[in-house]
Amino acid sequence: MSRRILPLLAAACSMAAPAFPQTHYEPNWQSLDARPTPAWYQDARFGIFIHWGLYSVPSFAPPHLPGQTPYAEWYWNSLTTRKPATVDFHNRTYGPDFSYAQFAPMFKAELFDPDRWADVFQKSGAKYVVLTSKHHDGFALWPSAEADRDWGRPWNAVSAGPHRDLLGDLTAAVRRKGLKMGFYYSLYEWYNPLWLTDKAAYVSQHMHPQFKDAVTRYKPSIIFSDGEWELTSEEWRAPELLAWLFNDSPARDEVVIDDRWGKDTRHKHGGYFTTEYTAGMDSGNHPWEESRGMGMSYGYNRNEHLEDYHTSRELILMLVDLVSRGGNLLLDIGPAADGTIPVVMEERLIQMGDWLRANGDAIYGTRPWRRTRQFGAGEQPKLDANKEFMTHYDITDYVDRKKPGQAVIEAFFTRKGNDVYAIFPNALRGDWTLHDIHVAAGTNVTALGSNERVRWERAGDGIVMHFGAAGGPAAVKISEAQ
Repeated sequence: MSRRILPLLAAACSMAAPAFPQTHYEPNWQSLDARPTPAWYQDARFGIFIHWGLYSVPSFAPPHLPGQTPYAEWYWNSLTTRKPATVDFHNRTYGPDFSYAQFAPMFKAELFDPDRWADVFQKSGAKYVVLTSKHHDGFALWPSAEADRDWGRPWNAVSAGPHRDLLGDLTAAVRRKGLKMGFYYSLYEWYNPLWLTDKAAYVSQHMHPQFKDAVTRYKPSIIFSDGEWELTSEEWRAPELLAWLFNDSPARDEVVIDDRWGKDTRHKHGGYFTTEYTAGMDSGNHPWEESRGMGMSYGYNRNEHLEDYHTSRELILMLVDLVSRGGNLLLDIGPAADGTIPVVMEERLIQMGDWLRANGDAIYGTRPWRRTRQFGAGEQPKLDANKEFMTHYDITDYVDRKKPGQAVIEAFFTRKGNDVYAIFPNALRGDWTLHDIHVAAGTNVTALGSNERVRWERAGDGIVMHFGAAGGPAAVKISEAQ
């Protein structure tokens, strides 16, 4: 892939802090949903998710067994609910009497270099980063007093394990690189004694003060809430908590929130809607984001193999496809317990960054055009969109011909103002036609990455571009198009 650097001035400008009017929000969804989602979020388009915690020590899940979760971060739950593959692995490796809590001193993060992580993230072309402040096991990556108190043992990364404020150190490093930083926060905790005995007390005495502590310390630009599905948003007292976040917290001006605040909120309330290992949503009417790992797990899974990982081409085309429909991609990495990013994950990020340096102007700061793609002739495959969790989505089903008579996507479209971008999933040679696009005489068609003019002429309802035998660019900008 090309490593030529294309300054993305428009993208850089779009990341500036928004002028956000001060408004008082009431603790109800009608008021909270009226808050505009800060513009930086949709301009950014690409973020890095990080699942890292005690589960990174065993780093195991069965990726291909029906009825058993492929998520390594669910290790404790799979062990407790007696999922056979996990139980067998645990007993063989650690012994049947080895408890999940005993992983805490083994989670040392001895090779964790937050500045190196931040450098990789910047080189990937991502504009924001989301770290698991705590997952459903309740182990906090910052000095949470509530975690230690309510678990009755050292249960955060400062009092146990690495004895280091992992969330704070990474937050500082990421911001030094000019990227937005936020965190994932699980509302519930599987086996927290207070949660198991008195859920209302857990909400008021543990969850609310712990959440406020993390927000006050780190002033997140984005919060990915999760673990909401056992209670309604009213039972979580989520509107009350979000009114504090938007009115009084130090993050109030630019923080972006998701839609996971109660079993009644997904795809209904929140700053952006979430999908997880799906094809995303089919429109940009409301901000949304697809999150997924490079393989089948968010947390690092040593039981996955190379064929379980998406190639860099697939990841780039997923990003393009999602952005063309108005979405963001939150792409996950799962670091090892020692604090290193697995090399295959780092390689994928660097390769995505190479492509984005040349073609990012077609991604950052863009919005959907009046149509998202152009198919060639043949039968068009259907997109299973607007689902929340785990549906089939293989981008190659749409860009590579897998059976006779199948139509494939010839171009994806995005727009920025009056400029339209066409992004080509496959190499172009010779003459290529873009249909149903209207341009004035003298319009510039420019190849991204080289800024070279592309020869073109009108053809019916579209234009024909002349690329020659050497091949065309990955994307072009068509100025003042309709």
